[in-house]
Amino acid sequence: MTDQIIDISLLIIRGFLPILGFIILYGCFSSLRNHRRDNSPLIMLKNKSTNISIPVMFWENSIGRSKNSDIILPDPSVSRDHAVLFRRKEGWIIADTGSKLGVSVNGKKITNPTQVYINDTITIGGSSLSIKKTDHKNEQKNSWFFDNRRHKKSINPGLLLLEVTFFHFLMAIEIYFYTKKNIFACFTPFLSIGIISWLFFIITIFLIKRVSYELESLGIFLSGIGIILIGGENINKALIQSIALGIGLFMFCFLIWFIEDLDRAMRCRVIIAIAALFLFFANLVIGKEINGSKNWIMLGPISIQPSEFIKIIFILYGTSTLDRLQTTKNLTGFIVFSAACIGCLFLMRDFGTACVFFVTFLIISFMRSGSIRTVILSCSAAAIGAFMILKFKPYIADRFAVWGHVWEYTQEGGYQQSRALSYSASGGLLGVGAGNGKLKHIFAGMSDLMFGTVSEELGLLIAFIIALAIAFTAFFSRAVSIHSRSTFYSISSCAAAGMLVFQCCLNIFGTTDIFPLTGVTLPFVSLGGSSMVSVWGLLAIIKSSDEYTYAAQKK
Repeated sequence: MTDQIIDISLLIIRGFLPILGFIILYGCFSSLRNHRRDNSPLIMLKNKSTNISIPVMFWENSIGRSKNSDIILPDPSVSRDHAVLFRRKEGWIIADTGSKLGVSVNGKKITNPTQVYINDTITIGGSSLSIKKTDHKNEQKNSWFFDNRRHKKSINPGLLLLEVTFFHFLMAIEIYFYTKKNIFACFTPFLSIGIISWLFFIITIFLIKRVSYELESLGIFLSGIGIILIGGENINKALIQSIALGIGLFMFCFLIWFIEDLDRAMRCRVIIAIAALFLFFANLVIGKEINGSKNWIMLGPISIQPSEFIKIIFILYGTSTLDRLQTTKNLTGFIVFSAACIGCLFLMRDFGTACVFFVTFLIISFMRSGSIRTVILSCSAAAIGAFMILKFKPYIADRFAVWGHVWEYTQEGGYQQSRALSYSASGGLLGVGAGNGKLKHIFAGMSDLMFGTVSEELGLLIAFIIALAIAFTAFFSRAVSIHSRSTFYSISSCAAAGMLVFQCCLNIFGTTDIFPLTGVTLPFVSLGGSSMVSVWGLLAIIKSSDEYTYAAQKK
């Protein structure tokens, strides 16, 4: 009778987990949507000759005759890319971007970026624009941040984290009953996540006094799923992953602080690029080859994957080379840096990560230049390079020989994927229970095949929630980038979100044989301390793009 009660209880838990997961996901993104700024203009520019008022919608606005400009002036005396009007803590600033006729403020021609004030007149070519206030009355007097945002109720951050903690607790109960291990081993990963997440919550909300906590809760939700599943197989690995989560949260806070100051990010761009190349060089010289890829550096019992940390540097350097003036399109330095990084990854035989870097390069280069030609040329060069590699390095092609044919090589190259597909299907919608799966015993079951492990043990619904959560970060990044304080934030956040989504696709589609199995982790969930720290760094870049992140600290 007792066994029947336990079985019914576990079935109820397995059915309730997807419902709770959807509630958490909905709470996070509905709350994020509610506290976004509305589309009210920040200031107005009144054209004195036409008497037409032009709304200024963004923190950085390119001004010119080009249709790609944020503020279009159909005046033949205005250059295609004439000037940029941007906002900083000290106020609004106008800068000339190499135009023919220059820019004047109150009749005086400027040579350097110059601060402007309400009722000042900016002369661009033959057009004179007067700066005017907007009609909305909810500008804060003592803040450089306009709080003209949707006044809808956001979810209580404590309640949201409580829901996440309860989800993890139910998973720990499943681990206890399905694995039959002692209670200490089963609940220690849950307790470690709870202590770290709630301590981080207290620091973030009460000490740093940040209002929003949705992205952090989402990251902890996904990270906790992975750690608890790992704990069902190996308690020591789960504890190491928990430590990596703590380091990742520290990285999260550090990066938000670091890139708050744009000038600091610009000054450090060369230093961090050199550091990235040094890490790659060290990896090539002293790195240890594991499973065919030389992408690990061993420091005693600790293994570090430098390419995971270089992902963050890659985005920051690629974005910070874009000067605060939106019209700067010099990509030469970034192209050279990208080629060096991707070349090192190929020498290390880490082709999955090389693909992630290349796609991120395409995102950054397109957003910086707006040129489809740049993307086409880059893809053509990559295709030629891939052809040459496959021709002169045929052993690399052998790794992809089973792609689409895993059922023909179930005991050879398709061993992992065929098992992943079988066990994922056996999990159904609700899974066989956390800790009750078999795929975790297959090589890389907790890393490269993690999506299959989640599908088997927690069910396809939870696996779908994980994929949806990562996909939603891209939609969120795109939405907030429109109102970001700088193109630096806009491009870096979209690049970080794109990197997360593409890596997620490689893991999911590689596990299911839609793509070749490239050996990349499922963000936040897969086993891997370096990966855990890296994805929290990427999440920090996404969060920094939301102007509300820093505004909350000014109140």
